[in-house]
Amino acid sequence: MTRVAVIIPTWNRSSLLARVLADLGRQTYPIERVIVVDNGSTDDSAAVARRAGAEVIALGTNAGFAAAVNRGIGHAGSEAGTEWIAVLNNDVTLEPDWLAQVMAKVGDAWFATGKLLDASAHDRIEGCFDALCRGGCAWRCGHGRLDSELWNQPRSIQLAPFTAAVFRADLFRRVGLLDEQFESYLEDVDFGLRCAELGLSGLYVPEAIAYHAGSATLGRWHRDTVRKIARNQLLLVAKHYPQDWIKRYGWCVLIAQTLWGFVALRHGAFRGYLAGKIEGARGFQAARGRAARGEHSANFPAIVQFSAIIERGEQEIRELQTLTGFDLFWRLYFALT
Repeated sequence: MTRVAVIIPTWNRSSLLARVLADLGRQTYPIERVIVVDNGSTDDSAAVARRAGAEVIALGTNAGFAAAVNRGIGHAGSEAGTEWIAVLNNDVTLEPDWLAQVMAKVGDAWFATGKLLDASAHDRIEGCFDALCRGGCAWRCGHGRLDSELWNQPRSIQLAPFTAAVFRADLFRRVGLLDEQFESYLEDVDFGLRCAELGLSGLYVPEAIAYHAGSATLGRWHRDTVRKIARNQLLLVAKHYPQDWIKRYGWCVLIAQTLWGFVALRHGAFRGYLAGKIEGARGFQAARGRAARGEHSANFPAIVQFSAIIERGEQEIRELQTLTGFDLFWRLYFALT
Protein backbone atom coordinates (compact mmCIF):
# COMPACT_ATOMS: atom_id res chain seq x y z
CA MET A 1 0.00 0.00 0.00
CA THR A 2 1.19 3.52 -0.83
CA ARG A 3 3.04 5.13 2.07
CA VAL A 4 1.70 8.51 3.25
CA ALA A 5 3.25 10.96 5.70
CA VAL A 6 1.11 13.74 7.18
CA ILE A 7 2.48 17.20 7.99
CA ILE A 8 0.63 19.61 10.30
CA PRO A 9 2.10 23.08 10.80
CA THR A 10 0.76 24.58 14.03
CA TRP A 11 0.98 27.69 16.15
CA ASN A 12 -0.94 27.62 19.44
CA ARG A 13 -4.59 26.52 19.69
CA SER A 14 -3.63 23.08 21.00
CA SER A 15 -7.31 22.11 21.25
CA LEU A 16 -7.59 22.34 17.47
CA LEU A 17 -4.44 20.29 17.03
CA ALA A 18 -5.72 17.60 19.39
CA ARG A 19 -8.91 17.30 17.35
CA VAL A 20 -7.20 16.86 13.97
CA LEU A 21 -4.74 14.37 15.47
CA ALA A 22 -7.66 12.36 16.82
CA ASP A 23 -9.25 12.42 13.35
CA LEU A 24 -6.04 11.10 11.84
CA GLY A 25 -6.14 8.23 14.32
CA ARG A 26 -9.58 7.29 12.95
CA GLN A 27 -8.59 7.31 9.27
CA THR A 28 -9.44 4.10 7.43
CA TYR A 29 -6.31 4.46 5.28
CA PRO A 30 -3.04 3.63 7.09
CA ILE A 31 -0.76 6.60 7.79
CA GLU A 32 2.98 5.97 7.89
CA ARG A 33 3.86 8.89 10.16
CA VAL A 34 2.45 12.18 11.45
CA ILE A 35 4.80 15.16 11.69
CA VAL A 36 3.75 18.24 13.65
CA VAL A 37 5.87 21.32 12.97
CA ASP A 38 5.47 23.67 15.92
CA ASN A 39 5.95 27.31 14.95
CA GLY A 40 7.01 28.45 18.43
CA SER A 41 3.72 27.80 20.22
CA THR A 42 3.41 29.23 23.72
CA ASP A 43 0.79 26.68 24.78
CA ASP A 44 1.03 22.89 25.15
CA SER A 45 0.75 22.12 21.42
CA ALA A 46 4.05 20.18 21.31
CA ALA A 47 3.08 18.07 24.32
CA VAL A 48 -0.35 17.37 22.81
CA ALA A 49 1.30 16.19 19.59
CA ARG A 50 3.75 13.91 21.38
CA ARG A 51 0.98 12.34 23.48
CA ALA A 52 -0.86 11.54 20.24
CA GLY A 53 2.21 9.74 18.91
CA ALA A 54 3.24 12.40 16.39
CA GLU A 55 6.80 13.37 15.63
CA VAL A 56 7.43 17.00 16.63
CA ILE A 57 9.74 19.52 14.98
CA ALA A 58 10.02 22.55 17.27
CA LEU A 59 11.03 25.67 15.34
CA GLY A 60 11.21 27.86 18.45
CA THR A 61 9.71 30.87 16.67
CA ASN A 62 6.84 31.59 14.31
CA ALA A 63 8.62 31.29 10.97
CA GLY A 64 5.38 31.19 8.98
CA PHE A 65 3.28 28.49 7.38
CA ALA A 66 5.54 28.03 4.34
CA ALA A 67 8.69 27.54 6.42
CA ALA A 68 6.95 25.05 8.69
CA VAL A 69 5.64 23.00 5.76
CA ASN A 70 9.09 23.00 4.17
CA ARG A 71 10.68 21.69 7.35
CA GLY A 72 8.07 18.96 7.49
CA ILE A 73 8.62 18.00 3.85
CA GLY A 74 12.35 17.80 4.41
CA HIS A 75 11.85 15.62 7.47
CA ALA A 76 9.35 13.34 5.70
CA GLY A 77 11.62 13.01 2.69
CA SER A 78 14.50 11.86 4.87
CA GLU A 79 12.91 8.42 5.11
CA ALA A 80 13.10 6.37 1.93
CA GLY A 81 9.83 4.97 0.67
CA THR A 82 7.50 7.87 1.50
CA GLU A 83 5.52 8.29 -1.72
CA TRP A 84 2.87 10.83 -0.72
CA ILE A 85 2.81 13.78 1.65
CA ALA A 86 -0.43 15.14 3.08
CA VAL A 87 -0.51 18.69 4.45
CA LEU A 88 -3.21 19.70 6.92
CA ASN A 89 -4.02 22.93 8.73
CA ASN A 90 -4.48 22.54 12.46
CA ASP A 91 -8.05 23.91 12.20
CA VAL A 92 -9.25 21.09 9.93
CA THR A 93 -11.36 18.10 10.93
CA LEU A 94 -11.69 15.05 8.71
CA GLU A 95 -14.22 12.41 7.85
CA PRO A 96 -12.76 8.95 8.67
CA ASP A 97 -12.45 8.08 4.97
CA TRP A 98 -10.94 11.41 3.86
CA LEU A 99 -7.51 9.98 3.04
CA ALA A 100 -8.89 6.72 1.68
CA GLN A 101 -11.12 8.61 -0.78
CA VAL A 102 -8.25 10.79 -1.96
CA MET A 103 -5.86 7.89 -2.44
CA ALA A 104 -8.47 5.77 -4.23
CA LYS A 105 -9.21 8.49 -6.79
CA VAL A 106 -5.90 10.31 -7.29
CA GLY A 107 -4.68 8.07 -10.12
CA ASP A 108 -1.97 9.73 -12.20
CA ALA A 109 -2.51 13.22 -10.77
CA TRP A 110 0.39 14.93 -9.01
CA PHE A 111 -1.73 16.21 -6.13
CA ALA A 112 -5.30 16.07 -4.91
CA THR A 113 -7.65 17.88 -2.59
CA GLY A 114 -11.19 17.22 -1.41
CA LYS A 115 -14.27 19.20 -0.52
CA LEU A 116 -13.86 21.61 2.40
CA LEU A 117 -17.06 22.38 4.25
CA ASP A 118 -17.54 25.17 6.78
CA ALA A 119 -16.83 23.79 10.25
CA SER A 120 -19.69 25.83 11.71
CA ALA A 121 -22.21 25.11 8.91
CA HIS A 122 -21.75 21.71 7.31
CA ASP A 123 -24.17 22.44 4.47
CA ARG A 124 -21.99 25.30 3.23
CA ILE A 125 -18.79 25.16 1.18
CA GLU A 126 -15.67 26.65 2.73
CA GLY A 127 -13.67 25.94 -0.40
CA CYS A 128 -12.89 23.23 -2.95
CA PHE A 129 -9.90 24.37 -5.00
CA ASP A 130 -8.31 27.69 -5.92
CA ALA A 131 -8.36 29.77 -9.09
CA LEU A 132 -6.45 32.95 -9.90
CA CYS A 133 -7.78 35.80 -12.01
CA ARG A 134 -5.75 38.04 -14.32
CA GLY A 135 -5.82 40.70 -11.61
CA GLY A 136 -3.73 38.62 -9.20
CA CYS A 137 -6.54 37.84 -6.75
CA ALA A 138 -7.42 34.24 -5.97
CA TRP A 139 -10.82 32.75 -5.20
CA ARG A 140 -11.27 29.70 -3.01
CA CYS A 141 -13.85 28.24 -5.36
CA GLY A 142 -17.22 27.60 -3.78
CA HIS A 143 -16.54 29.68 -0.67
CA GLY A 144 -19.79 30.63 1.03
CA ARG A 145 -22.01 28.63 -1.31
CA LEU A 146 -24.47 25.99 -0.20
CA ASP A 147 -23.23 22.50 -0.92
CA SER A 148 -24.85 21.16 -4.08
CA GLU A 149 -24.41 18.75 -6.95
CA LEU A 150 -22.16 21.27 -8.70
CA TRP A 151 -19.48 20.66 -6.07
CA ASN A 152 -19.82 16.87 -6.34
CA GLN A 153 -18.15 16.69 -9.74
CA PRO A 154 -14.48 15.59 -9.83
CA ARG A 155 -12.29 17.75 -12.01
CA SER A 156 -8.71 18.49 -12.97
CA ILE A 157 -7.36 21.49 -11.07
CA GLN A 158 -4.35 23.80 -11.24
CA LEU A 159 -4.26 25.06 -7.64
CA ALA A 160 -4.81 23.01 -4.49
CA PRO A 161 -5.21 24.72 -1.11
CA PHE A 162 -2.62 23.47 1.36
CA THR A 163 -5.46 23.46 3.91
CA ALA A 164 -6.00 19.74 3.36
CA ALA A 165 -4.32 18.15 0.36
CA VAL A 166 -1.98 15.34 -0.68
CA PHE A 167 1.07 15.59 -2.94
CA ARG A 168 3.43 13.13 -4.52
CA ALA A 169 6.72 13.38 -2.63
CA ASP A 170 8.52 13.64 -5.95
CA LEU A 171 6.54 16.79 -6.80
CA PHE A 172 8.62 18.87 -4.38
CA ARG A 173 11.81 17.66 -6.02
CA ARG A 174 10.48 18.72 -9.42
CA VAL A 175 8.84 22.01 -8.47
CA GLY A 176 10.72 23.05 -5.35
CA LEU A 177 9.46 23.82 -1.86
CA LEU A 178 7.08 26.57 -0.78
CA ASP A 179 8.42 30.09 -1.17
CA GLU A 180 9.12 31.26 2.38
CA GLN A 181 9.00 34.96 1.47
CA PHE A 182 5.20 34.50 1.39
CA GLU A 183 5.26 33.40 5.06
CA SER A 184 1.55 32.53 5.13
CA TYR A 185 -1.32 32.98 2.64
CA LEU A 186 -1.15 32.48 -1.14
CA GLU A 187 2.03 30.42 -0.83
CA ASP A 188 -0.08 27.51 -2.06
CA VAL A 189 -1.26 29.54 -5.07
CA ASP A 190 2.36 30.33 -5.91
CA PHE A 191 3.23 26.64 -5.63
CA GLY A 192 0.26 25.67 -7.81
CA LEU A 193 1.31 28.15 -10.48
CA ARG A 194 4.78 26.62 -10.55
CA CYS A 195 3.20 23.18 -10.96
CA ALA A 196 0.96 24.43 -13.77
CA GLU A 197 3.92 26.01 -15.57
CA LEU A 198 5.54 22.57 -15.63
CA GLY A 199 2.34 20.94 -16.86
CA LEU A 200 1.73 19.13 -13.56
CA SER A 201 -1.96 19.10 -12.64
CA GLY A 202 -4.02 17.91 -9.71
CA LEU A 203 -7.44 16.47 -8.99
CA TYR A 204 -10.46 17.64 -7.01
CA VAL A 205 -11.99 14.66 -5.19
CA PRO A 206 -15.41 15.70 -3.83
CA GLU A 207 -15.93 12.41 -1.97
CA ALA A 208 -13.08 13.38 0.39
CA ILE A 209 -14.79 15.56 3.01
CA ALA A 210 -13.06 17.81 5.52
CA TYR A 211 -14.29 20.70 7.65
CA HIS A 212 -12.36 23.94 8.01
CA ALA A 213 -12.73 26.66 10.61
CA GLY A 214 -10.78 29.14 8.47
CA SER A 215 -8.11 31.46 9.94
CA ALA A 216 -8.97 30.11 13.37
CA THR A 217 -5.71 31.26 14.95
CA LEU A 218 -5.80 34.99 14.14
CA GLY A 219 -9.14 35.50 12.40
CA ARG A 220 -9.97 35.99 8.71
CA TRP A 221 -9.76 39.80 8.85
CA HIS A 222 -7.01 40.24 11.41
CA ARG A 223 -4.70 43.09 10.43
CA ASP A 224 -1.70 40.78 10.03
CA THR A 225 -3.70 38.32 7.92
CA VAL A 226 -4.82 41.10 5.58
CA ARG A 227 -1.31 42.58 5.43
CA LYS A 228 0.17 39.28 4.28
CA ILE A 229 -2.54 38.60 1.70
CA ALA A 230 -2.24 42.15 0.29
CA ARG A 231 1.55 41.84 0.07
CA ASN A 232 1.48 38.35 -1.40
CA GLN A 233 -0.98 39.33 -4.14
CA LEU A 234 1.75 41.62 -5.47
CA LEU A 235 4.41 38.95 -4.99
CA LEU A 236 2.38 36.62 -7.24
CA VAL A 237 2.43 39.28 -9.95
CA ALA A 238 6.15 39.86 -9.43
CA LYS A 239 7.04 36.17 -9.65
CA HIS A 240 4.81 34.91 -12.43
CA TYR A 241 3.55 37.70 -14.68
CA PRO A 242 5.45 38.33 -17.95
CA GLN A 243 7.76 41.26 -18.66
CA ASP A 244 4.98 43.17 -20.44
CA TRP A 245 2.49 42.50 -17.63
CA ILE A 246 1.51 46.17 -17.27
CA LYS A 247 0.42 46.30 -20.90
CA ARG A 248 -1.32 42.91 -20.87
CA TYR A 249 -2.69 42.70 -17.34
CA GLY A 250 -2.07 46.08 -15.68
CA TRP A 251 -5.69 47.26 -15.79
CA CYS A 252 -6.95 43.95 -14.39
CA VAL A 253 -4.36 44.07 -11.60
CA LEU A 254 -5.30 47.66 -10.71
CA ILE A 255 -9.02 46.86 -10.60
CA ALA A 256 -8.70 43.61 -8.65
CA GLN A 257 -6.27 44.99 -6.07
CA THR A 258 -8.32 48.18 -5.61
CA LEU A 259 -11.57 46.26 -5.19
CA TRP A 260 -9.91 43.99 -2.64
CA GLY A 261 -8.89 47.12 -0.75
CA PHE A 262 -12.55 48.12 -0.51
CA VAL A 263 -13.36 44.66 0.84
CA ALA A 264 -10.67 45.09 3.49
CA LEU A 265 -12.04 48.53 4.31
CA ARG A 266 -15.54 47.12 4.77
CA HIS A 267 -14.11 44.66 7.31
CA GLY A 268 -12.18 47.33 9.16
CA ALA A 269 -8.82 46.10 7.93
CA PHE A 270 -7.77 48.82 5.49
CA ARG A 271 -4.60 49.71 7.44
CA GLY A 272 -3.44 46.11 7.12
CA TYR A 273 -4.23 46.17 3.39
CA LEU A 274 -2.29 49.41 2.89
CA ALA A 275 0.69 48.13 4.88
CA GLY A 276 0.75 44.96 2.79
CA LYS A 277 0.62 46.82 -0.53
CA ILE A 278 3.47 49.10 0.54
CA GLU A 279 5.50 46.08 1.62
CA GLY A 280 4.74 44.26 -1.62
CA ALA A 281 5.62 47.27 -3.76
CA ARG A 282 8.95 47.69 -1.98
CA GLY A 283 9.86 44.04 -2.52
CA PHE A 284 8.44 43.77 -6.05
CA GLN A 285 11.63 44.10 -8.10
CA ALA A 286 13.63 41.91 -5.74
CA ALA A 287 10.96 39.18 -6.05
CA ARG A 288 11.09 39.41 -9.85
CA GLY A 289 14.85 39.04 -9.71
CA ARG A 290 14.70 35.97 -7.48
CA ALA A 291 12.11 34.41 -9.78
CA ALA A 292 14.27 35.09 -12.83
CA ARG A 293 17.19 33.34 -11.12
CA GLY A 294 15.02 30.32 -10.42
CA GLU A 295 15.12 30.63 -6.64
CA HIS A 296 12.43 28.72 -4.69
CA SER A 297 11.98 26.33 -7.62
CA ALA A 298 13.72 23.28 -9.01
CA ASN A 299 14.49 25.25 -12.19
CA PHE A 300 12.83 22.88 -14.67
CA PRO A 301 11.91 24.71 -17.89
CA ALA A 302 8.27 25.79 -18.07
CA ILE A 303 6.24 24.04 -20.74
CA VAL A 304 2.92 25.87 -20.28
CA GLN A 305 2.59 29.58 -21.04
CA PHE A 306 1.47 31.70 -18.09
CA SER A 307 -1.21 33.30 -20.26
CA ALA A 308 -2.93 29.92 -20.70
CA ILE A 309 -2.81 29.28 -16.96
CA ILE A 310 -4.24 32.65 -15.95
CA GLU A 311 -6.92 32.59 -18.65
CA ARG A 312 -8.07 29.18 -17.46
CA GLY A 313 -8.21 30.44 -13.87
CA GLU A 314 -10.25 33.49 -14.84
CA GLN A 315 -12.61 31.35 -16.91
CA GLU A 316 -13.14 28.98 -13.97
CA ILE A 317 -14.01 31.86 -11.67
CA ARG A 318 -16.41 33.41 -14.17
CA GLU A 319 -18.18 30.12 -14.90
CA LEU A 320 -18.58 29.13 -11.24
CA GLN A 321 -19.71 32.62 -10.24
CA THR A 322 -22.25 32.58 -13.07
CA LEU A 323 -23.62 29.22 -11.94
CA THR A 324 -23.82 30.07 -8.23
CA GLY A 325 -24.46 33.82 -8.18
CA PHE A 326 -21.88 36.58 -8.31
CA ASP A 327 -20.19 37.94 -5.22
CA LEU A 328 -20.11 41.74 -5.43
CA PHE A 329 -16.32 41.72 -5.76
CA TRP A 330 -16.38 39.45 -8.79
CA ARG A 331 -19.40 41.17 -10.36
CA LEU A 332 -17.55 44.49 -10.27
CA TYR A 333 -14.25 42.94 -11.37
CA PHE A 334 -15.72 41.34 -14.48
CA ALA A 335 -17.81 44.42 -15.28
CA LEU A 336 -14.73 46.66 -15.14
CA THR A 337 -12.27 44.37 -16.91
